[in-house]
Amino acid sequence: MATPRDIRRLALLALYQFDAFKGEEADAIRGSLDHLETLEEEGLTFADPNRAFTDADKDKAVEIARAAWGNRAAADAVFAELAPEWPAHRMPAVDRAVLRLCHHEMHAGSPPKAVVNEGVELAKQFSTKESPGFVNALLDKVLKRVLAEQPRASTD
Repeated sequence: MATPRDIRRLALLALYQFDAFKGEEADAIRGSLDHLETLEEEGLTFADPNRAFTDADKDKAVEIARAAWGNRAAADAVFAELAPEWPAHRMPAVDRAVLRLCHHEMHAGSPPKAVVNEGVELAKQFSTKESPGFVNALLDKVLKRVLAEQPRASTD
């Protein structure tokens, strides 16, 4: 059974492809997750290279990626406001995908602090050596905003 981290990695791969194909080719994107062995050829692996993903795992990942892709305009607007010198179109594609995925997850009910940590780990694994710092800095700003928007717990 795939872990949430593994599904998030699959979702990142799918979201990256949604960006590359401008939201088209959803069936091809889903099909690409059936050929993860090609990642190993490029030096990218999951924590457990022997992990077998079920069709349900892959479908869930694509569903998450599709939702993040659908919310990209809102995410990109937040990024442009918080880092005006780095609008989405100037970001490396992997960083953009990580940030959009994390923005979506923070607003979809995942624990926001954990999402920041996962985003940094994704940037470490899949992007440049500068990317984890950039992703962390921007997601930290998003985190502060998300936490400020959450209703305070009652002290009754």
